[in-house]
Amino acid sequence: MRLYLKRIGYSSSDLDRLNIIHVAGTKGKGSTCAFTASILSRYQRAHGVPHRIGLFTSPHLIAVRERIRLNGDPLSEELFARYFFEVWDRLGDAEEREGPIVVDQRLGVPTPPRPIYSRYLTLMSYHVFIQTGVDAAVYETGIGGEYDATNIVDRPLVSGISTLGIDHVFALGDTVEKIAWHKAGIMKEGSPAFTIEQLPNATRVLQDRANDKGVSLKVLDVDPRLQGINIRPDALFQKKNASLGIALAETALQRLDPSFKPGVSSLSKDFVDGLEQVVWRGRCEVKPEGSVLWHIDGAHTVDSLKMATKWFAGECATKTGPKALIFNQQGREEAVHFLEGMVTALKSHSHEGSDAFEHVIFCTNVTHAETGYKRDFVNYQYDPEAIKALTAQHGFAKKWEALDPKANITVVPTIEDAINHVRGLGRSMSEGQEVQALITGSLHLVGGALAILEGADAL
Repeated sequence: MRLYLKRIGYSSSDLDRLNIIHVAGTKGKGSTCAFTASILSRYQRAHGVPHRIGLFTSPHLIAVRERIRLNGDPLSEELFARYFFEVWDRLGDAEEREGPIVVDQRLGVPTPPRPIYSRYLTLMSYHVFIQTGVDAAVYETGIGGEYDATNIVDRPLVSGISTLGIDHVFALGDTVEKIAWHKAGIMKEGSPAFTIEQLPNATRVLQDRANDKGVSLKVLDVDPRLQGINIRPDALFQKKNASLGIALAETALQRLDPSFKPGVSSLSKDFVDGLEQVVWRGRCEVKPEGSVLWHIDGAHTVDSLKMATKWFAGECATKTGPKALIFNQQGREEAVHFLEGMVTALKSHSHEGSDAFEHVIFCTNVTHAETGYKRDFVNYQYDPEAIKALTAQHGFAKKWEALDPKANITVVPTIEDAINHVRGLGRSMSEGQEVQALITGSLHLVGGALAILEGADAL
């Protein structure tokens, strides 16, 4: 990534002017970034600082342009195309001028002239933010931290690590200690770092790595100033994300605005508005549609799925009507084991007699029945034959049948088919009843569902 950055005309020191707020974690890092950027945005409106705010997150929900935002808005199609091809051409010109990149001189293996998809978008985000004069940029890591494409910033303004758990074991390892080691890689000497309460072994690893790096790492409790503030959803995990977002925003503003003073006993209006009016689509989102009440949450780990199910059970506690689940995790064999946690979570958090999904629909991430993938969702990492054969989906169905033999289980080839199936259930409801539907699993599923429900091109 450093070599690619050099080939498009920048060095790592050029990234310092972006004043990067760097966030890693297994769960909640996207929400933490959203809280941080929203607080900065509200402060900007009132005080003119920062001048321009960048936000880089992944994956996108509906359009790839959502990953790179300026002052809260996804890049327009025109700007995205312009900056995409500026980077493309600079890399191509450098290849012609300087020849191939050879990282390992001993083996002499050339690096591709342009990085793979996610790294390309990361590289492009640096170009966009530097060219547009961003002076505060919130960066969410992709996978891990130590070797993540975003981790070429040497002097972040501040770093934050959200809740850690087991995910991406193929790249990060199969224990929380191994994963914590990777996530801690974003901490840099001279930059403060924050985290929230973690499993003891994870905290120990984070602290050991902070000590090795000479970094001051502070472990945050839930911020007492959140008392009386409407954090959505009203759950402990989200209050932890908000607390981390507050600490990151306060630390950044102390560096960006000499006149800024953090509130001692209460949060300023800028912070309260930033927290209460944050927009982070596809996370604990509720959308009414006729006789169906859609509950949408992108949860991709076993712990996140348990949390999403608990949230759904709480939302349905006072409502009538059957429960329906739409689920997918494509290309992840371990995901079949996530289902048991969802069944257990629903039973333990539902009222007696309403402790099961009556209808369970498994689909692929293919968006539309007629036209296939929305173009922003095509993913060449997945086996097209397995998708066509619904291999994973039949595996999920078999597992769910063993967990709950009474459930009506359906396997369909597309997200549109799954949504239409639930809409059909809604049309059969009696007056005053509605289907309580949960769409969860991969963010690609959630994004495709939102695109269909809203007929939208981007969020």
